[in-house]
Amino acid sequence: MDTTRIKGIIVPLITPVDAEENIDDAKLRKIVDHVIEGGVQGILAFGSNSEFYMFDDDELAHGFKIIKEQAGDRVPVYFGMGPIRTRRGLKLAKKAVELGADAVSILQPMFLAPTDEELFQHYKTIADAIPDTPVLVYNNPRVGYGLSAQLVSDLAHQVPNIVGMKDSSGNLTLLSEIIRLTEDIEFRTFTGKDTLIYLGLCLGTYGSVCSTANALAPLIVSIYDKFQQGDYKGSRAAQFKLNPARLVQNEASFPVATKDMANILGLDMGKPILPSTPSTGKVYADIKRELDKLN
Repeated sequence: MDTTRIKGIIVPLITPVDAEENIDDAKLRKIVDHVIEGGVQGILAFGSNSEFYMFDDDELAHGFKIIKEQAGDRVPVYFGMGPIRTRRGLKLAKKAVELGADAVSILQPMFLAPTDEELFQHYKTIADAIPDTPVLVYNNPRVGYGLSAQLVSDLAHQVPNIVGMKDSSGNLTLLSEIIRLTEDIEFRTFTGKDTLIYLGLCLGTYGSVCSTANALAPLIVSIYDKFQQGDYKGSRAAQFKLNPARLVQNEASFPVATKDMANILGLDMGKPILPSTPSTGKVYADIKRELDKLN
């Protein structure tokens, strides 16, 4: 199982839809080309900012097929999911492998309040169903709770194809503990907060999963590239340049700011899926102001 390409800046790709809220294939192909040309090292289909929770399984499969086909062999493409029911996760994971996923990313179940033992079995059961495919654990406390460092370490050490994680907690102590507990094996951690790319790399991450890379890929990739080249001051400067544009997104309702940014920059990615609606008024003006500063 090759994990060498699981690194760098991975973008949770926007999922554009048409007026009837069906996936817009042409615009989806357009954004795939845009982010690859911007330098990203991987694409996550159906991450949180991809609005994965809005699509049924057939739509997820259709969208992934388009993304994988358009990306070709240029960058690895990961299949993102957040099943509440383990059995659905098995089905989605097997479908992802059938469609050519280079890896599968699994968000912890929403709405529930599971024990660590239940979570361990959930992840292990899904990962065991696709033993030859790398699996990434996705920790996002937006679901109502977070994953513990010990749980992640247990999964990393006991499930052979769980090879990394995306951490969107923003908790650098948690992230550093996960890295400490897994430093005896090759376990690829990624930050999921765009403001923490540089600091994550300082701790030993393999990169970052960045929603703003849909619109600002060259700047974000430069944070990673400069760090790898040993230009730590340049990497930090690029991070600080990005931060205001990312932080202003917090004014918008989740996850509309990602499409707002893309549309402000002329990418024409359409509207978010109802009940979410595009930002307006001061929120839109503030996002545009920060983007104008970058340009």
